[in-house]
Amino acid sequence: LKGRPPGTPKSDDPNKKKRKRQARERDLCDVKIKITEYFPGARATASDDADGSPAREPSDANNFFAPGQPGSIIQNQQQPRQFPFIAPSDGSVASDGTLRLNQPGCDGNRYYTIQRVNGNGGNGKGDGTAGPHKHTLEESDRIKKNSIHRHLLKVDKEKKKSQKTYHKKASGAALTTVKKHAKEHELKLFGSCFCPFVQRVWISLQFKGIEYQYIEVDPYKKPDYLLAVNPRGLVPCLRHGDWGCYESTVLMEYLEDLNVGSPLLPLDDPKTRAHSRLWADHVNRYIVPAFYHYLQAQDPPKQIEGAQELQNQIGKLLDAAHASGPFFLGPQLSYVDVQFAPWIIRMRRVLSHYRGWPQPEEGSRWATWVDAIEQNEHVKATTSNDDLYLDSYERYAG
Repeated sequence: LKGRPPGTPKSDDPNKKKRKRQARERDLCDVKIKITEYFPGARATASDDADGSPAREPSDANNFFAPGQPGSIIQNQQQPRQFPFIAPSDGSVASDGTLRLNQPGCDGNRYYTIQRVNGNGGNGKGDGTAGPHKHTLEESDRIKKNSIHRHLLKVDKEKKKSQKTYHKKASGAALTTVKKHAKEHELKLFGSCFCPFVQRVWISLQFKGIEYQYIEVDPYKKPDYLLAVNPRGLVPCLRHGDWGCYESTVLMEYLEDLNVGSPLLPLDDPKTRAHSRLWADHVNRYIVPAFYHYLQAQDPPKQIEGAQELQNQIGKLLDAAHASGPFFLGPQLSYVDVQFAPWIIRMRRVLSHYRGWPQPEEGSRWATWVDAIEQNEHVKATTSNDDLYLDSYERYAG
């Protein structure tokens, strides 16, 4: 056996190998029981209390049956005490809810009160040997509550560690773009690297060649400078001087109205501009919701239904697009392409991984469009590495 038996004197041998000692966690109030019974004619003595305190008479303030307490017996027996509980079936309580006078406890005399505390052991070994009570019952309750609270916090912390979360910093080509646009500027884009709505506005800025400052924010913590622009605390947001605005489609329209750089909407063709806005609305109203319904579906039948719905809505958009493309209006990137591009990027990186979304059929109009979006320099400049999207969308996929 390790160690020395109790009572063995410590060795004075300087050459004796000393073992490392670690303090054990001590729970000084592992179990506490306090019982008070009341029977007729019985009286408690000082020795009845575990803590050695003098026995208290039934008239004490903490006596349930003392005068003025809920269980006190009224001197006039013609007015029995009404007890606030349902009468048991053993006949100890009358049908009107009063305690019968011949039942134990009706005279208010205490039978005994005990308090037993099993701490870490009286011998320090934690083997069940009762130890002394080190503090009050109130202190014991406080310690137990704090212990439970710490345990729950620890469990919650370990759970969060095991779960992947959204990224708070861009990677790959997007990180290079962030560094290029970190310098202070009057036009600021507040965004999050994983957000597809942010990427819309970001692509627009890159396409037009507008100077701006990119500021990465955590929309789940909603910093004050973000709330100052958007009270809802959502991204993307633009602050231009002392003016701010939000909502990705509105911001894309604002950048168009600045008349800086290359236009995404044809300047002198109102019909094509209206056509583009109509199908951009189709992307927002039907394709984006279908994407998330499909990704979040957990049952296989729901996933099949979601995939079919997404394919149908993309098919309608393809029917309205330029016949040969490769983009929506033809050879140049335009308004609808930028509206749809972030989800095209995430179909291959996210939907294919979590839901088995098929790759475009080679040579099809859909494949031509996807390849054109993937290879566009402005789209690539705002796209992070694949693992950023996989981690960020894992919680959606379940």
